[in-house]
Amino acid sequence: MAPQRAYTTHPLVLRRVTVLRVEEVTPRMRRVVLGGADLAPFTRDGIDHPAFAAPGFDDHIKLIMAADGDVRAALPAQLPHGIEWTPAEHRLTRDYTPRRVDLDAGELHLDFVVHGDGPAESWSAAAREGDELWFVGPKSSLRLPERLDWIQLVGDETALPAIGRFLDERPLDAPAHVLVTVSDDAARQDLALRGGDTVTWVLAEPGDAAALESAVRALPAPPGEGYVWAAAESRALLPVRRYLQRERKLPKDRVNITGYWHREEPAAPEAEAAADAGAAPAPAGLPSPLPWLAARAALQLGVVDTVADAPGLSADALAARLGVPGPGIAVLLPLLAAYGVVVDADAGGLRLGAAGEELLDDHGREEYTGHEADLLLALAHLAPALRDGTSPWRRASGATLHDTVAHDAERYGELVEECEQLVFLLAGLTADPLWEGVGTCLLTGPGSASMAAALDDAGRRPRLRIAEEGAPAEVLRGHVPAPDRIDWTAGPADVAVAAKALAYRTDEEAVRLLARLAGWTGTAVLVEASRPDGLSPHAAEAALRAFTATGSPLRDSAAIAVLAERSGWRVERTLALGWGAEATVLRRD
Repeated sequence: MAPQRAYTTHPLVLRRVTVLRVEEVTPRMRRVVLGGADLAPFTRDGIDHPAFAAPGFDDHIKLIMAADGDVRAALPAQLPHGIEWTPAEHRLTRDYTPRRVDLDAGELHLDFVVHGDGPAESWSAAAREGDELWFVGPKSSLRLPERLDWIQLVGDETALPAIGRFLDERPLDAPAHVLVTVSDDAARQDLALRGGDTVTWVLAEPGDAAALESAVRALPAPPGEGYVWAAAESRALLPVRRYLQRERKLPKDRVNITGYWHREEPAAPEAEAAADAGAAPAPAGLPSPLPWLAARAALQLGVVDTVADAPGLSADALAARLGVPGPGIAVLLPLLAAYGVVVDADAGGLRLGAAGEELLDDHGREEYTGHEADLLLALAHLAPALRDGTSPWRRASGATLHDTVAHDAERYGELVEECEQLVFLLAGLTADPLWEGVGTCLLTGPGSASMAAALDDAGRRPRLRIAEEGAPAEVLRGHVPAPDRIDWTAGPADVAVAAKALAYRTDEEAVRLLARLAGWTGTAVLVEASRPDGLSPHAAEAALRAFTATGSPLRDSAAIAVLAERSGWRVERTLALGWGAEATVLRRD
């Protein structure tokens, strides 16, 4: 049986609120109380929106600001069922946890750590009654397991709003064991503790990974079924994650760890000296691929994990432990040290640097060793692929990406995980009238699990068919909810949804898929990214990444219409879902 989904999704709505009052919770925490008509159900530009809802204790809303002060120009476009982040050069966004939501009083409370830096903290310091603030979200709320014997809540000062809200509202009737690191005793707050609860305050500098890990290790491990929630500086949480998963062996569905902020590393002394001397900065040029390749090798050889598990090794001892003969490690280490993956502490031996600590995170290492890394390496064949009119992936591997993932469960699993965010964008599709009277839905593509979850959230209960074979079906069985409603064989259906199924297919493979769907249904929906996500720092690379995979750039509605016509379909309409994604509704005469 598939595991219970860990989140409940919410409609994405752009809301305007104004400051009602400002309160000083402690010398280190400022509370801004907000209100306005947009917290209740409202209508803007002819679109009806539901009341604000943030039921989860660690929900996040995204505050929208602008570096040039023109917030209106930085706002995203509101869709009937979602948000489109249009390009905005001066847009600044920051995520914050609602400390309290009181819709009866029309109030939303946000707490800001007073640290003297950052656009959100600066805004809160200057906030006066009547000032406006725009925000989006939350997009989802965490679902805690129903039966727990205890919960541990771990964090730094930025986690106090979520911890305080948990203790106030008690979404779980179990003892809570709280651990908070603070930089000053003045940051301590009165918390709503009950009998059986504990609280531990630890003095430590913000982002002190060693202090946080030591404090977590000192916490007792209560008997029974438990859950650990942790939020702090992202790199400081990496050793905590490794301890909980490797040593305490807590299952993934019993741990939720979120990096609330990212500490900026100070400039190197030589760089500061050059700046003080007025030296001209070095030309930017094109970045060298050597550090990326060295980091990939360090992960593949086990250098990062070995240094993390056994800091203090010499280069020779590391080479012996990894079984790397000759001068190999000695060639690799200088470059790894130059970019902060490792630090050679002379007599103290090797330890991880800041970049190395980030590579301990699963998401950090996937950039160098996962599916995206293999796509990047395929770009070495870009020039001949452009000449031949084929995809770099096919030039590099001898097979199309679709043929590759159809027989590789691990790689297809990466595609499924990449599609998990899709569930937050599908409200517009599941609300569409096309679902009226639908009894059977055929799903295909790595986004099938997200589509099934979105239908569940919308109260749609068609019988589901999954049109995947081999490794893809094997992977999807572990991700799709409501297995009792699923038939794992393709067949006739009232509607078919191909969720990101074209994103790893060539044009010819896409036409063949659409022709297959035409044999099963008269209505099909294609869910694809038609343009880059406006918030992504890699937006400029999106078309090239798509071309690397399929030999085609991102397919917009016109390109999809051409593929549909080749396979006997006509485009009825296109639904904008947000974040560059669209749903194209196809009909067959």
